[in-house]
Order: sequence, then structure tokens, then C-alpha cells
Amino acid sequence: MEFFERFAIPHPSPAIYASMVAIALTTIAVVVGLTYFKKWGYLWREWLTTVDHKKIGIMYMISALLMLFRGGADALMMRAQTAVPENTLLDAQHYNEIFTTHGVVMIIFMAMAFIIALMNFVIPLQIGARDVAFPRLNALSFWLYFMGAMLLNISFVIGGSPSSGWTSYFPLAGNELSPSVGTNYYMLALQISGLGTLITGINFIVTILKMRAPGMTLMKMPMFTWAGLITNVIIVFAFPVLTVALAMGTMDRLFATNFFTTTDGGMDMLWANLFWVWGHPEVYILILPAFGIYSEIIPTFARRNLYGYTTMVVSMVVISLLSFVVWVHHFFTMGQGALVNSIFSITTMAIAVPTGIKIFNWLFTMWKGKIQFTVPMLYSLGFIPIFTIGGVTGVMLGMASADYQYHNTMFLVAHFHLVIIPGVVFAMIAGLTYWWPKMFGFMLNERIGKWGFWFVAGGTVLAFFPMFISGLDGQARRMYTYSEGTGFGIWNMLSFVGAIGLAIGFALLVYNIYYSTRYASRDIGDDPWNARSLEWATHNPVPEYNFAITPQVNSSEAFWDAKKRGHKLFKAGYKDIHMPNNSGIPFIMSVFFFIFGFAFIFSMWITVIVSLIAILACMTYRSFEKDDGYHITAEELKKAESELRGAK
Repeated sequence: MEFFERFAIPHPSPAIYASMVAIALTTIAVVVGLTYFKKWGYLWREWLTTVDHKKIGIMYMISALLMLFRGGADALMMRAQTAVPENTLLDAQHYNEIFTTHGVVMIIFMAMAFIIALMNFVIPLQIGARDVAFPRLNALSFWLYFMGAMLLNISFVIGGSPSSGWTSYFPLAGNELSPSVGTNYYMLALQISGLGTLITGINFIVTILKMRAPGMTLMKMPMFTWAGLITNVIIVFAFPVLTVALAMGTMDRLFATNFFTTTDGGMDMLWANLFWVWGHPEVYILILPAFGIYSEIIPTFARRNLYGYTTMVVSMVVISLLSFVVWVHHFFTMGQGALVNSIFSITTMAIAVPTGIKIFNWLFTMWKGKIQFTVPMLYSLGFIPIFTIGGVTGVMLGMASADYQYHNTMFLVAHFHLVIIPGVVFAMIAGLTYWWPKMFGFMLNERIGKWGFWFVAGGTVLAFFPMFISGLDGQARRMYTYSEGTGFGIWNMLSFVGAIGLAIGFALLVYNIYYSTRYASRDIGDDPWNARSLEWATHNPVPEYNFAITPQVNSSEAFWDAKKRGHKLFKAGYKDIHMPNNSGIPFIMSVFFFIFGFAFIFSMWITVIVSLIAILACMTYRSFEKDDGYHITAEELKKAESELRGAK
């Protein structure tokens, strides 16, 4: 009995019991559905074993949407708890768990997944490649991310969720103040998913540098590809820091190594520094792909070339460099002295300059353009003023002396969300809507999409603008309740109403997907947006081989120039194409990683050793496996292309 007690929830509540029932019923429904419709074989052949970058991108996207609603449910509960003074909807422990998992899920498992989803689907198409450089590693990247996400998400029904904040500061995250296994879940889930992200970074750097179409020099790459390249360089430099910090934290908790303790030679600020050496570049890992998305959408719907291509590239490079030298602004109030504060205050404000350059470039792109107010363009336009306000308040927080007033208040929460929501969520929905026809061969409904935009944009403003006021009035973040005499009630109620507006907007997105899947026309052609970059030069949806003939590129807007200036993209004839075979090894290996992580969390050392041996066995099998892939012959290509053109 003692063995099973370790899996119990330390602080159960009716909401957690309801979640257990919901998870069980959902699992049963999925298994029964797959069995009844005889889809197990299809699921294995087409999805679980796929190495196709497009399908992997779609799986990332589906996972990100699921995590959006998982993290969104946490957000609604937080806002409901603080909507009125002295509320008892949640107790302090449950609230702590919710704000912790909300941050981790939204940053690591929603936002990261969505940007990698779009990078997976779009970048190989934009550079004229058949796939990524290492297709099996790409599949392993996804499954490691997915298993890390599932590992964290079972924590609130098996053993208890982490409750020390998404930053997991020590000593709060140590065994003394966090005695349950919740923080173990945090450490292991992030290590497993982070390993997948690091592999993605290496994979896409090689893909972009080595697999571009003939004629596509670096300065002829589409802006989203540039953003992807710089983002993945940041990933390769930043994520090893997080991995090492998490490994040290895990050893502190399980083996009493005292890296981050406040006694026996430990240093709790070491964790804070390592976390933010990763954490602040992480913000730009999320934001730079969004900048790339907007740089594709705005020229398309303004019907103008992107203004200042070179300065856009240079500004992203500068942002990436500065992102590594601003992390200490998180410690302005922690006593490191005026000189250090001044240096990092300057670097923090300096990073606003290249970001401002990009905003002006987008505005100049739209100047005198023939703007079409499509759903992707509405999100791009809404992004500019809301993100600018979020950025300007970031500069305010970057003033070290003023930060003594702002730090750890709701003002900081408002700033962060007014950067991340327009900078990631708006871009996510804009990019999803923009490239949806390329993924599935039909368009999302514009009318429903526009309703969704107004709810999301209005909800964002209403949810977070009142926090500036309550924060300046002294409301600390992470407070689960407050007294009526503080005067915070009205601002928190407005935030709750705004959160409901956001929820309605996201619900409309889901309804739009359902409605459009059932009723949208499939006769939209290959270029429904009259777009500009290379991914629109192939069919909707994209065939497995991407391009029947390798394109020849002359500019950064190759497809637009082919349409308007007569540039010939496809000069050669049909040739045999080599393609990689599907493989079950990445999925199987990730399952063993899940077992390894779960066993490590609960100190089940025999299971840890067995699963580790299984992981090494998968790697050994792959090392000796002879798999030369398969070929699509020129005759098969010609026939497939003829059928695809005939279907339009």
C-alpha cells in the first residue's frame, strides 16, 4: 500500500476528481472509436510512423491547439478565482498549481509547438526542399515534445502538479518547500521535450543552410525562413543551458547534490541565472517566428513588396544577439548593485530599437498599399498597436529604478501577456488561417474568422489593460485572493470578462475548423491568396514529394515574380525523386523516454534502468539498420501531376 500512496494527489479537489473522470472517459472513447472504425492500422501507417515534415507539422499544430485549451482552462480558473474579493472557488495550493501549469503549458507546450508546427510545414516548401535534412530526427523531435507534454499533464491526476511557478525558483522548488513529486514532473517533462526542441534546432539549421533550391542565396530567402534560421540558432545556444539547469535541479531533489540549496555550499540564485539565460532568449524564440509570419502576410494582403528586406534581416540578427545579454533585468530588485543594473537596463532598452525598426517596416509596407482585410491581415494589423503597448511597458520595466515599483505586480503580468498574445497567439491564428489551404486544400470561413478576431483582440485588451492599473495600485501577482478594501475588485472583474471574451474567440476558431471542414469549397486552386513565396507554387494540399520539379529561384518573392515578371520557376523535366521511408522507431523510442521520465519522477530505479536500456537498444537498432528509402519514378510523377492538375 505504501508503494501506491506515492501516486496519490496531495491536495485533491472536486475539479481534479472531475478531471480524472474526463481523462478516463476520453481515453475510452478514443480507443473504442479507433477500434470500431478500424483505424488502428491507418493511425500507425499514416501518422505514428510518418517522417513527412508536413504531417509532423500538422501533429505539432493539433497538439498545440490541445495545449492552448488546457492552458486556457487554467487561465479561466485563475481569473474566476480573482474576479471577486475573498473568493473561495480555489484554495491556495490549487491556485499555485494552476498558475504554474498555465505558464509551463502555454510557453513550452503551446507556443513552442505552434511555431515549430509552422516551421515544419512551411520552411521546406519555402526553400524548395523535399523534406528536412534529417526526417527521422524530425519525427523523434515531435514525439519527444509530445511525451514531455503528456508527462506534465498527467501530473495533476497522478502524484500532483508542480506549484512553485513556471520559473520554479529555488528554494521554493526544493524538497523542503515542494515535498510532492510535482516539481519532479516539471524537471523531467521539460528535459524530455527540450531535447526534442534542441534536435529540431539542429535539423532546421542544416535544412535551411544546405537544402535551398538552386538560386536561393541567403539574401533571397523568404522572411519566415530567415526568422526560422535565426530562431533555431538561438535554440541551439539557449536550450542546453536549460537542460543542464534541469538536470542539476533534478539531482538536487532526488540525490541531495545541493546545487541550488541555501545551505551546504548551494546557491539558489544560480538557478535563477541559468533559467533566465535560457528564459529571455526563449521569449525571442517565440517572437521571431511571429515576426516572420507577419512579414509574409502583410506584403501579401497589402499587395506590395516587403519594405526594407535587408534591415528586417539585420534587425532579427541584432535581436537574437541582444536576447542573450538582457537576462539580469529579472533581478533588478535582488541586490546586485547600481552598476550591473545600469548595464542591463541599457541592453534591455536597446533591444527595443531593432524591434521598432520592424514595426516601421511593416507600416511602410502597407503605406499606399491596396490592403485586403482578410482574417490573417486583421490579426497582423491588430498585432501592431497591442504589441507596441506591450513593448513600451517592457521598456518601462527595463528602467532599473522604476522596476522597484513594477516588479512582481500585475503590471508585469499585463506587459508579458500583451507581448506574448499578439506576438505569438495572433501570429499563430494568422499563420494557421493563411497556410490552412496549403495544409488541407480548403479555406477557413472568413466570416467566422473575423468574429473570432474581434473576440480575441477585444478580450486581450479587456483582460490585461486593467492589470496595469491594479499593478500600479500594488496588486502583487500570484495572489490567490485579496480583501475588498484594496479596491482591486473592479479591475479583476474586468479581466475576468476579457478572459471570457478570449475563450469565446478560441471557441469560434474551433467551430470555424469544424464548419469549414464540412462545408468549405475544395475548388480554390493552388494560390487562393494571390501570395508571393515559393510554397504557393505547388498544389493544395501539398503532395508527398512537395515539388515535382525542383524550382529555380531568382528573388526573395520567387512565386510573385514568376506570376508578374515571367520568371520561369520549373525549368527542368521530371526526374526520379528519392524519399525516406516511414519508421516506427521515433515513436517507440519516445514511449520509452516517457516511461523513463515517469519512473525517474517516482524513483522507480529498476524501471529507469530497463527503459534506459530500451532507449539505447532503439539507437543501436537504428545504427545498424539498412534503409535506403524509396524512389518515385519520373513516370509516376508525370501521372500524379496530371491527375492533380485535372482535379483542380
